[in-house]
Amino acid sequence: MISPLMSLSRPALTDLATALETERFSFPIYPFALASYVPEQLAGAIAAELNQLRQQGMSSAHMAYMLKLLTQERAIAQQKQEQTALVWTGPEVLGAESRDTAVVVRELFSSARHSVLLSSFAIDQGAKGYELFRPLANRMDANPTLNVRMFLNVKRQYTTTTPTSDLLRQFAETFRKYVWPGQRLPEVFHDPRALELSTHSNACLHAKCVVVDEERVFITSANFTEAAHQRNIEAGVLLSNRVTARAIRSQFEMLVTQKILQRVPGL
Repeated sequence: MISPLMSLSRPALTDLATALETERFSFPIYPFALASYVPEQLAGAIAAELNQLRQQGMSSAHMAYMLKLLTQERAIAQQKQEQTALVWTGPEVLGAESRDTAVVVRELFSSARHSVLLSSFAIDQGAKGYELFRPLANRMDANPTLNVRMFLNVKRQYTTTTPTSDLLRQFAETFRKYVWPGQRLPEVFHDPRALELSTHSNACLHAKCVVVDEERVFITSANFTEAAHQRNIEAGVLLSNRVTARAIRSQFEMLVTQKILQRVPGL
């Protein structure tokens, strides 16, 4: 059975704890005595709960301490909730509590201080690509110490037998000319398995995420394309959590160290 105390708000719990701590009540407590502290519909159930705790040997001080612990737990839970935000692309639903994908990405890029990790399966080129990456490129040009690493899927078309070195060179040229609008270039990595000729052993780099300053991480279904940021239905989560942010960055960095992910020549 759930205690009626769980239905009280944090302010109500605090006020009730203070009243018990200062011994404003005499036992047995009657519902009318709680009128200034709890909602009227809960007064009877809470009075019965407090009286039962008294019969079990708890003093007013013990009850006050218990309520303070419950208040602290509520505060911690609220803080954790505020560290997580739903991020959405697509039609807005009335009453939904979500943030816009494009807005979140721009804010992350514009606020980066020392590091950005970006991973995406697909990226736009031309005007759409410039628009998506301009906030990050501007931040890099303004802050020479900002380190940006991008992990992108460089793939081989199904029937193409072009040498891998040529495909990587073409990708680097396209990236410099038609994707990146800034003066300083990010470090770009790829998964060599996506360029293998065999369809039985190849794989793709499909992760979509952004890690900023090892403090915030955005994990999303959205690629870095205009459609994914503006028109598709895409869902993601933004976390202000250093442990998670560092863990995801560490995953990518270990793959680089082990040469499973490799630098694109020229980028």
